[in-house]
Amino acid sequence: MLSTQVAQLQQSIPAGLADADAVVAGFDDALVGGFARVGDEAAAALAALAGAVAGTPLHDRVAEAVAKVTAGSFSQEDLASLAGARSALLGAAHDALLGQFDAAVGRERTPWSAPVGVPAEASAPRGAARAWLHETAVAGWRGVDHDLLSAVGAPVEAALAEPGLRRLAVLLDGLAAELRASLPVAMMSQVPARRWADLWSRAVLLAQDWSVPDDEVETISGRLLPLGVDIHEHGTAVGVQVHGVLEPSDGRPARLVRTTVTAAKVETITGPAVWRLLQAHPVLLAALAQRRAVTVTDLPLRGGDLRWIDGQARPGEPADPFATARLLLAPAVAAATAPLDRHPTVIAEPVLLEGYTVRHDDGLTVEWDGQQLPVAVDRLPAAGPLTPALVAASSCCLGLLRFDGGRWLVQPLAVRATVKRKPVEAHNGDWAEGVTDPKVAKAEAKAGDAVAVLRERAGRLLRR
Repeated sequence: MLSTQVAQLQQSIPAGLADADAVVAGFDDALVGGFARVGDEAAAALAALAGAVAGTPLHDRVAEAVAKVTAGSFSQEDLASLAGARSALLGAAHDALLGQFDAAVGRERTPWSAPVGVPAEASAPRGAARAWLHETAVAGWRGVDHDLLSAVGAPVEAALAEPGLRRLAVLLDGLAAELRASLPVAMMSQVPARRWADLWSRAVLLAQDWSVPDDEVETISGRLLPLGVDIHEHGTAVGVQVHGVLEPSDGRPARLVRTTVTAAKVETITGPAVWRLLQAHPVLLAALAQRRAVTVTDLPLRGGDLRWIDGQARPGEPADPFATARLLLAPAVAAATAPLDRHPTVIAEPVLLEGYTVRHDDGLTVEWDGQQLPVAVDRLPAAGPLTPALVAASSCCLGLLRFDGGRWLVQPLAVRATVKRKPVEAHNGDWAEGVTDPKVAKAEAKAGDAVAVLRERAGRLLRR
């Protein structure tokens, strides 16, 4: 049974994963204090990073970089070597975990293939970004101050001016915003070392003068059958990521895909109100709220990511996501992960879990015959009807299998439950066209329409 196979993953974590994680954690801790003056503990952590890539083409370059950083005289190229080694370790962990999952459930995955990158012409915006990231590494997170953060403005502005560097610009801006919100970092009892090191390392690699060919982009037509919605939200943005199965119109095998639509927002817009920011995508919202298939025509597809263009989609027939998962999830072909995206925390594999019971310990855990799988209750969005109580009452779940904190867990996207002896079904996308729960709708009406108020105020300002 698939559910049991998924739960058994918890018992067979790939060998060496804990060791690789410990090496990365050591590097991250060294970055907290900065590289201006490397102590014995940090020096040992850096040496462990070089040792972890022994026997690979990275070793000599990383060993040289570690020696220079430990001696207190290092370049931007040395930091790139360290960031590359760190990312390679996490990438290897990602591949081992995903390979274990594919073997357990029998999921077919397209192998990665792309041309090798080549050195590119020197770019002033990339150089400015590298210089800021170098200064950040010297200072360490504990040494970040207002002067350092104010200096990031120029690199971000320069990178934003070049379309090919906007990913780098947004990453730098986001990292600086998190640091700014945490000032004074030196007074924090605990620094989010792994997250900030993830962002720093990715930025360092994106800032290199290196031409990396884009993944192959194709256009595809066919029938998209949504499985579920993963809603990402923070103070200034919301993103709705739809996971589904795409049946190509040319008869090729069904493919697992995901498509994301986003919108800017302010902190006062939360919960179900975020759906009103996405009204530029009515076909997609209708498909989610009404649980329908969508016929798409010539949409760009890169790997497993489908670029959504609402004008090239039209609503189809009703499509039960649970039936889609039961019939099409197993034979659907998954896409490989792009090299820079390989990281254990990006694993999000659609799964259908049935016939379990729910245990209440420190959190919620689904269980089959003694096999357990924790539930990521903290990932339940406020913009949908799923609640911990509904999950606790469920016996069937459509979700994303993730790996976080050294363990596998499931993030529910939809559940079937029994509440007061009546069957109930709830999906994260049920409120895409408006709240359907009377109690929640009443509370929303009482609170007022924040989106409408802000739009009216913005219109008034523009008319002045």
